[in-house]
Amino acid sequence: MKLAAALIGLSLLGLAAGSACAEGAGEIRIGQTLPYSGPASGFGAIGRTQEAFFEKVNAEGGINGRKVRFITLDDAYSPPKTVEQTRKLVEQDEVLMMFGSLGTATNSAVQRYLNGKKVPQLFVLSGATKWAEPQKYPWTMPGMAAYESEGVVYAKHVLRTKPGAKIAILSQNDDFGRDYVAGFKRALGEKAASLIVAEQTYETSAPTISSQLSTLKASGADVLFGVVLGKFTSQMVKGVAEIGWKPELFFVPTSASSISFLEPAGLDNAVGLISSSNQKDTMDPQWAEDPGVKEYFAFMKQYMPTADLSNSNYAAGYHYATLLMTVLRACKDDVSRDNIMRQAASLKEVKLPLLLPGMSVTTGPDDYLPFQQLQLRRFNGKSWVGFGDVLDDR
Repeated sequence: MKLAAALIGLSLLGLAAGSACAEGAGEIRIGQTLPYSGPASGFGAIGRTQEAFFEKVNAEGGINGRKVRFITLDDAYSPPKTVEQTRKLVEQDEVLMMFGSLGTATNSAVQRYLNGKKVPQLFVLSGATKWAEPQKYPWTMPGMAAYESEGVVYAKHVLRTKPGAKIAILSQNDDFGRDYVAGFKRALGEKAASLIVAEQTYETSAPTISSQLSTLKASGADVLFGVVLGKFTSQMVKGVAEIGWKPELFFVPTSASSISFLEPAGLDNAVGLISSSNQKDTMDPQWAEDPGVKEYFAFMKQYMPTADLSNSNYAAGYHYATLLMTVLRACKDDVSRDNIMRQAASLKEVKLPLLLPGMSVTTGPDDYLPFQQLQLRRFNGKSWVGFGDVLDDR
């Protein structure tokens, strides 16, 4: 669920740093912004894992002989703060690229700036469709399956298992929420109008979503699709339980499925939740002897021994870091920004240690979506258990 970069502000400095890296001088500077504070601070575990990952990379000799300097800064999930921190990374810290920054609104706030500076904005941790528009924004590439594609997968499951559903939708009132709902409705097709009986939205600044949940329950819906994030995941799962609502199918996005968001709601209340993933659940016993998972646990034991391994954000951070490593290694002696984007856009059936079997990463100059396959999974009170076939948005 969900990697690295460096940036530069002045054109002359950019050219100088790019050529210096291409000649093998200096380090590879990677920049990132993440919410280490604020409502989405649980995702900070991603960046902490990546700090440790690049510490390990450097201890083993770096990437093609170059050391990595990974600089991850707190943006509190606030777009103005993202702009401030990104400009600092580019213009003062002179990073080569930005990598794995989180959020739709936050990344939107700096997308034009980074593309104007020709600074790679790699593997954005947001599934908005706007990150995969190489003609318009050639320096931006997503790091997650598209939200619309995920919405499609959930709708397909509803149509297949509960064709007479009464569906309620709760969504965040921004691009994040709208993309999921658009994909969900697209897959329902003509049936959307009759199956969806209630819709509610909430603002990220709202203190609670209790009134929305009460309204949705009153609709008589037996399926709930909650397009929520961060603390609103906990509020929704707990809130549904408190009002005695038991939807037969209850979906949350991949980005809301971390144990760290479910625990405050009570894990018992989350039993039966359905989400999706393209990543192995490292806590699932079925992967105990999997080489990629064992490699991940060995890394965590050595570099992050006190981390709560049930928090999937640690595995997500590791997962995305391995993808970035694939790109940087492919750059060989030319780690210019141009070549970084060229390699990122020419991945061919790349297997990653934590990617589910049967899945791989493929990109092209006109196809910036690295992850296009998902598998549904259900929460059993302790971990997420995959079920069904590998699905995609077709």
